[in-house]
Amino acid sequence: MTTPTRTIVLLAALSLCAPSFARAQGHDGHEGHDHGAMAAPTAAAAPATPARDPNLPAGEAGAKQVLETSPRHGEFVDVPVPGRDTPLRAWVVYPERRDKAPVVIVIHEIFGLTDWIRGVTDQLAKEGFLAIAPDLLSGLGPNGGGTESLASRDEAVKLVRTLKSDSVQAALAATRAWATAQPAANGRSASVGFCWGGSTSFAFAIAQPSLDGAIVYYGTSPDSASLQRLAPPVLGLYGEDDVRVVATVEPARRVLAARKRPFETHLYKGAGHGFLRQQDQREGANLAASRQAGERTIQFLREKTRDKRR
Repeated sequence: MTTPTRTIVLLAALSLCAPSFARAQGHDGHEGHDHGAMAAPTAAAAPATPARDPNLPAGEAGAKQVLETSPRHGEFVDVPVPGRDTPLRAWVVYPERRDKAPVVIVIHEIFGLTDWIRGVTDQLAKEGFLAIAPDLLSGLGPNGGGTESLASRDEAVKLVRTLKSDSVQAALAATRAWATAQPAANGRSASVGFCWGGSTSFAFAIAQPSLDGAIVYYGTSPDSASLQRLAPPVLGLYGEDDVRVVATVEPARRVLAARKRPFETHLYKGAGHGFLRQQDQREGANLAASRQAGERTIQFLREKTRDKRR
């Protein structure tokens, strides 16, 4: 075969092979999707996960790692509750500071005392608070265990839904009494809760008039009759797209405004329910909400729990 003839045959072979080569390189299991004419022959790399904001607790996926690397002292403690045979198990984290610290009671979601809630507690200790998160499912799990004894998140949800308000409030009051009596505590205290815990934080502020403040993360508001008894200031932080919860905010605001009780609320554009735990969702809206809400949380806690004797 002459050289020109060999060249023609080679070019023809390449033209036959080229389509199958492009398909092989471009194959990523999504054959039915239009990737566009200018798509690269190799699969696009997944977008990089944004670095964790050190001013926020980690999202749910990174909470355990943060706990394992935290320099602060955290431990499980048994809190006695009047009228209960078994103590309340709680996770407490101590701040690194020279003077005594205010107490923040962290009230868990409907999922129980998870690694994420423990991570929130650690972050609050980083900010200078003696932070404690009671497991309100203590003694209700298999063999008298709490959240840690349950096989699934669904089991935690079912158990939380069986809790009676009186027993929850008694457990929170005991947690506050135990924490404020610690040598490292300055006697001032506040609460912060999330979802079910947010509603419970609001209710705790009603039940404990001597509480210095309460924060509600995307929790529903109490009824108007209960709000008549509210004394401490409340900060409410909500996702704009959390319609079920947001619907309860304005009625509560009107009642408390009429009573001249402080109820500061913030609604975050595009954010959904649980935005602080799910910071990586909703195309950046949850993270933006978390950053703004996180800053307001620390400002509120520092202002309301400041040692007035200084």
